[in-house]
Amino acid sequence: MTFQPRGFDFLKDVDVRLTVELGSTSMKLKDVLGLGEESVVMLDRMTDELLDVMVNGKLIARGEVVAQGDRFGLRIVELLGSEPDVAAPAPAPRKATKGDAG
Repeated sequence: MTFQPRGFDFLKDVDVRLTVELGSTSMKLKDVLGLGEESVVMLDRMTDELLDVMVNGKLIARGEVVAQGDRFGLRIVELLGSEPDVAAPAPAPRKATKGDAG
């Protein structure tokens, strides 16, 4: 029996972990141990910044939180690596020379 995958279709059923990072901060352990139910931890991200979307720890996209019914969701706003390629500038027109047909 020969295994002949069609492109990467055979990988589509592999489980991966998708995580969304709201923000982060550095704290001393004594401050972490002092956290309680009413504690507020300030994060390094502003409220209007997009959230990082990662698959198995690798950043793949950025998005924003949405609410759908009584659940949170994520709207993908930007996929990394999907920016349109910057087109190379067109070559400057060549000046006609004596031997060119006009």
